[in-house]
Amino acid sequence: MSLVGFKITNHPQQVGKRGASDTIDERITPPAIFEPLREEFAFTLDAAANLHNRKTPRFFDLESDGLRQSWGDHRVWCNPPYSDIRPWVEKAWAEHRAGCPLIVMLLPANRCEQRWWQDLIEPFRDGRGPLETRFYRGRFNFGLPDNPEGKFHSSPPFGCVLAIWEADRAAA
Repeated sequence: MSLVGFKITNHPQQVGKRGASDTIDERITPPAIFEPLREEFAFTLDAAANLHNRKTPRFFDLESDGLRQSWGDHRVWCNPPYSDIRPWVEKAWAEHRAGCPLIVMLLPANRCEQRWWQDLIEPFRDGRGPLETRFYRGRFNFGLPDNPEGKFHSSPPFGCVLAIWEADRAAA
């Protein structure tokens, strides 16, 4: 079998032509993953949430659109819609450059070959720029709207990675 001419395509849920949708993109970060991060980073804004899955009192939902809002001086948590990741990573870079002190983004770890990763993450991570990555070991269950605790086979077919932009790291 030859791979010549093979073109990778994403599952329909991974493409953003229709825009983000809570019914497709809502993957609730499990408390066991989020709580240690909250303790470490003291988040003040959830940049991609809704009223039911927000991780901080201040949040942006589909209507308020975290891509159009300033993240300002907040300490930002972002579990972006996986159907269209690139604009969220671009937004994180723009906000980091504008002085946002901290952005922590939960991303799928199985897309390292995709352009958004190769352009926006790989060249700058782990000692090559102001970006730290932390790969999670194994997979974990996300909560879903009808299964918020993630108890019923809600593990995605991929692992996850944190991308962390921190002002102190950029200064060092």
